[in-house]
Amino acid sequence: MARPSAVFVCGACGGETLKWQGQCPLCGEWNALQQREARTRPAAAAPAMAVVPLSGAGLAGSALTRLASGSGELDRVLGGGIVPGGVMLLGGDPGIGKSTLLLQVAAHVAAAHPVLYASGEESIAQVGLRAQRLGLAADSLALLAETDLSGILEHTRERRAALLVIDSIQTVQSASAQAAPGAISQLRECTAELVRFAKTSGTAVVIVGHVTKEGAIAGPRLLEHLVDTVLYFESDAGSRHRIVRATKNRFGAVNELGFFAMTGTGLKEVRNPAAIFLARAPVPAPGSIVTVIREGGRPLLIELQALVDRMRFGAPRRVAQGLDANRLAMLLAAANRHAGVSLQEHDVFANVVGGIEISETAWDLPVVLALASSLNGRALPPDMVAFGEIGLTGEVRPVPYGDERLREALAQGFRRAIVPAGNAPRSPPAGLRVVAVARIAEALEAAFV
Repeated sequence: MARPSAVFVCGACGGETLKWQGQCPLCGEWNALQQREARTRPAAAAPAMAVVPLSGAGLAGSALTRLASGSGELDRVLGGGIVPGGVMLLGGDPGIGKSTLLLQVAAHVAAAHPVLYASGEESIAQVGLRAQRLGLAADSLALLAETDLSGILEHTRERRAALLVIDSIQTVQSASAQAAPGAISQLRECTAELVRFAKTSGTAVVIVGHVTKEGAIAGPRLLEHLVDTVLYFESDAGSRHRIVRATKNRFGAVNELGFFAMTGTGLKEVRNPAAIFLARAPVPAPGSIVTVIREGGRPLLIELQALVDRMRFGAPRRVAQGLDANRLAMLLAAANRHAGVSLQEHDVFANVVGGIEISETAWDLPVVLALASSLNGRALPPDMVAFGEIGLTGEVRPVPYGDERLREALAQGFRRAIVPAGNAPRSPPAGLRVVAVARIAEALEAAFV
């Protein structure tokens, strides 16, 4: 049976149907179907690529040299630098510093390699004004104000650029997808073309993506599956500090963090993240404690704060910022049953200083200690840290990389640590007193001695 000469394409999801309908049968969008010419198959298939054996002599990837971004924190997140032929997707809230960071990276790479910065949201004069404010200058950095993808790729080939920056993917359009810029079909087709170009030419491509109100990159999750690396900018409202997190990385560790500070001359890397999270009050206050978490490949010292207040009316509130609220409720039940810390008639608030989110379970023990401190009105020793997981039966379980956490705590000036018995070292580091506990009650007794 002959293929129809025309199909109806949804402008929202890019799905195809043979007849017009008021509602797209794939995504449910109304009045989104538009008639398009049906695609025909190519007359001849492309020649097959050569098969390379998996051996040291046949692999070309071993000869690839990563491009230094000019920022040690960003190189850490990327796994050592920008990989030639790799595609990176960077997302974040408006005004958080995505364009600023990429312009700094482009200027640094342009000192040794040709770079093309394609902006679809700003003119060349506007991008140049930002570069002047940041004090950036590079003869090999070319600026292009263009939204047509074919034109951008043509300029990239002519310059033989080692790095291509697309700011942003929501403004770029391709002739192969007949839809408005920012439509799902356009996002999918443009990203696929950029991936094919990067793999065949060896040019590293960095794509800026807008985010939705939920904080995810706008468009289908297919974009994150196509690219090699996905980075997210995170920041507390009103804070000048920025965190870059890798949620996907084919060339490095996942969930690695990079810390930056926004200044008048651009983003500056923060080499000691403890300066962000350990800005404690000069006088010890009840409900404050320091824990050691592990994000990516390094331990971080984080201040946790807890507040216990008698319930005024209704059901007691359980509010957690940067922590899992469901796990906090579980810890309250375990502390009540096995340590006599009753908070059934109290509102409980827990917060992570610095705006970071903790996904591991090492915060269980320090949060219980901070809650008990706030309930009793007794401040914990300022030179004490704690970490450990708490089970429903009241036991304190060990967490991974205990020795590294203790060494980091000692390096930051802490002299006392309450840890699970399974994490107690055979020979504690000199200058650090390690108290090993096996139950919640033992931890509370050791903390308030």
